[in-house]
Order: sequence, then structure tokens, then C-alpha cells
Amino acid sequence: MGIKERSAARRKQIVVHRAKDFRDAELWDLDFWQRRSPEQRLSALVAIRKDVIKVKEARLKSRQSAEGE
Repeated sequence: MGIKERSAARRKQIVVHRAKDFRDAELWDLDFWQRRSPEQRLSALVAIRKDVIKVKEARLKSRQSAEGE
């Protein structure tokens, strides 16, 4: 599956909510994650962790590149 197909599939799964205030946002967020299975929550956590690692690696490369100039 290419990037366009993955993007289209991801857009079909996106769930949104426009909160009226911070409390509403927090309650909606809690409800959203409680409706997910343990596997879905773990998968989301792993995806976030992978993204954090990518950002850290990119920052390190950027610093190393700037120092080498």
C-alpha cells in the first residue's frame, strides 16, 4: 500500500470533536480512549513513541549538521 492509499485510509478513520472549552475537550478525549480496545491504545502509544524517536533523531542530525558547517 502506497502513501496515497494509507493517507486515504487514515482520513476515513479520523474522528473529530470541536470542544466548547478545555473541560469538554478533556471529557471527550477520555471517552474517546476508553472506547478503544487495549490493542488500539497500545498501538497508538507505540506510534507516538516512534514519532518521538524520529523527531529526536532529526534534531540530532540537524545539530550535527550545523556544527559541521
